[in-house]
Amino acid sequence: MQVKILLFAALAERAGKRELLIEAAESATVHALLETIGCDYPQLAELLPNCFVSVNQEYANPDTTISPNDEVAILPPVSGGEDPRFQITEQPISADALVKLVSNPRAGAILTFVGTVREFTHGQRTVSLTYEAYVPMAVQKMQQVASEIKERWPHAEVAMHHRIGNLSIEDIAVVIAVATPHRDESFEAGRYAIERLKQIVPIWKKEMWEDGSEWKGHQQGPWNPLSASYEQ
Repeated sequence: MQVKILLFAALAERAGKRELLIEAAESATVHALLETIGCDYPQLAELLPNCFVSVNQEYANPDTTISPNDEVAILPPVSGGEDPRFQITEQPISADALVKLVSNPRAGAILTFVGTVREFTHGQRTVSLTYEAYVPMAVQKMQQVASEIKERWPHAEVAMHHRIGNLSIEDIAVVIAVATPHRDESFEAGRYAIERLKQIVPIWKKEMWEDGSEWKGHQQGPWNPLSASYEQ
């Protein structure tokens, strides 16, 4: 059978394309598919062991079976009607807009987290950043994070917007707003939201320095989006 594979970030850059068509055996597993890709595209082989695979916009285990019509994507480590609370956008984003999305009569506290592009990281000067996302899956995983927060903090309301494309120093890359009845809950749920977003939402950034560049993911240890949750 022929399987279409979606590529992102450093994988797409190395392959020189964003889609691959791979000939695979009927009922091939994710593990077997990755082995085939590594053989057919040796320039990707060293990256594949650190990647995860999604099948139909859900993270898949190595033994997951692939069907001919499945949407398969390889995700390098990070880092119908549209719901306005969860967006991936190329447009500038605003904390005020997200505050309005979560504000409600029960809320006694609204916490906002605003992530911006900084100039220096570990002494290295960043000139600009480029963000890329697997957009439909990223939105779905943002919604999953919000559902997890509702389970822990039942009265919480959550909104998340992340920008993609080319960003300059001091540009806003991500905004998260969490509204809860009390302030302690808003601090806890807001921390959970940003850490979990980094853990499971397929977004990558390419850091452009004065002397080079590199695609990066979440930068918080081994990437494992199959973990059940973020533990505070």
